[in-house]
Amino acid sequence: MSTGSGADSAPAPTSTHESTTGGTFSSLKIRNYRLFATGAVISNTGTWMSRITQDWLVLSLTGSATAVGITTALQFLPMLLFGLYGGVIADRLPKRQILLVSQALLGLCGIALAALTLTGVVEVWHVYLVAFLLGMVTVVDNPARQSFVSEMVGPAQLRNAVSLNSANFQSARLIGPAVAGVLITTIGSGWAFLLNGLSFLAPLVGLLMMRTNELHASVTVPRAKGQLREGLAYVRGRPELVWPIVLVGFVGTFGFNFPIWLTAFADEVFDGGAGMYSFFNILMAAGSLAGALLSARRRSSRLRMLVAAGTAFGLLEIAASLSPYVWLFALLLVPIGMLGLTTNITANTSVQMAADPEMRGRVMSLYMMVFAGGTPVGAPIVGWISDTYGARVGFAAGGAISVIAALAVGFALARVGGLRLRVDLRPGRPHVRFVPREQLATAA
Repeated sequence: MSTGSGADSAPAPTSTHESTTGGTFSSLKIRNYRLFATGAVISNTGTWMSRITQDWLVLSLTGSATAVGITTALQFLPMLLFGLYGGVIADRLPKRQILLVSQALLGLCGIALAALTLTGVVEVWHVYLVAFLLGMVTVVDNPARQSFVSEMVGPAQLRNAVSLNSANFQSARLIGPAVAGVLITTIGSGWAFLLNGLSFLAPLVGLLMMRTNELHASVTVPRAKGQLREGLAYVRGRPELVWPIVLVGFVGTFGFNFPIWLTAFADEVFDGGAGMYSFFNILMAAGSLAGALLSARRRSSRLRMLVAAGTAFGLLEIAASLSPYVWLFALLLVPIGMLGLTTNITANTSVQMAADPEMRGRVMSLYMMVFAGGTPVGAPIVGWISDTYGARVGFAAGGAISVIAALAVGFALARVGGLRLRVDLRPGRPHVRFVPREQLATAA
C-alpha cells in the first residue's frame, strides 16, 4: 500500500499530510523501533565523538581548513558517485540484513583509525582513506536505514519516527562532542576513535533482537535492467519529490559545512581551541534537538515550512558570520541548528511519504546523494573561500546560497501549485502569503 503519491493521486505540491497519533514519542511504543533507537543513540554518540576528533586531528596535522574540507569531501564523495546504486541495492535486498553488514563495517573502520592513532603512525592520508571507506559503506547503509524505518513502524507512525531519528542523532551530538573534547585534551584522540568503533555493537545487537514477525511487510524489487533509470524517471515526474530534493541539495552542499566553519571560527576568529569547537557543536546540537522534537509533534509536513525554514536558516548563517562577539556567535548557533534540522526533517518526511514503497530506496538514495553527496563539491570550495578570504566570508557565502535556493524553490512550488504571492499591509492580516490564482483575481 502506498504511503504517498501514486500515478493516479499525487498530493498537492505545496503540502504533504500524514496523520501521526500518540504524541511526541509515540513510535517508541513499538518494540522493534525501540531497539533500533537505543542502538542508534549509542552508535551516533560514537560517531559524533569520531567526527569532532577527526576534524581536530586533521587540523592539528595540517593547520589547514582546506584539509578539513577535503576529509569531509572524501567521506561524502562515494555518495555522490555511487549513491543511486546504493538505493537500487536497498530496494532489491532485505534491509535488516543490509544493515547488519553495513553497521559491522562502520565499526571496523572506527577501530582501524583508532589503531593508527594509538600507535602514533597516523598521517593525514590515513584519515583521508578511512573517511573514503566510511563513505563507501554509507552508500548502501543510508538508503537501507532510511527506508527500514517504515518497516518497523508502518505508515501511520512514519513521520514521527523520522523526526525521532533526527532527535536521536542530535541527542548524541550533545554528548559526543563534549566527550570528544575531554578525551582529546586528556588521553588523546585514539581512544575516541576506539570507543566509536566499539559503539556499533549496540545497533548490531538491536537488529539481532528484533522480532521479524512484527515488521511490516517489506517490498523488495526483483533484479532487472533499467531500475536506476526507472527511479530517476519516477522522481522527475513528481514536483512534490523534485523540489524538496533540489532545496536540500543546495543547503547540504553549501549551507551545512559546519566542520570547516566552526573549526576556523574556534581556531582563528576567536582564538579558542578544541574545547571551544566542541562547545560550538554542543550549542548547534541543542538547537537541532529542539527542531527535531518540534517536528515530531507536528501532524503534517508542509512544504511551505520547508521553504520558510530554509530561508531563515540561510539568513541566520549570514548574521552569525558578521558577529563580532563570541557570545553572540555562539547564541546564534542554537537557532541555526534548529532551523537546519527543521529543513532537513521536513524535506525527508515529505519525500518518504510521497514515495511508493517499491521506489523508496531509490528515492531516498537520490535524496541522500544530493544532500550529503554534494559535500565533495561544496566542502573544498567553502574551505578554499574560508582560507583565502576568511571564515566570515565563507560562512556568509554558504548562508546566501541557502537563502537564494529556498526562495527559488518556494516560487517554483507556488507556480506548480497555481499560487501567487499576495501582499496585504492591513493590520491583523498576514502581510505576505501565497494564495490561489482564483482568490487573487477575486480580491482584485
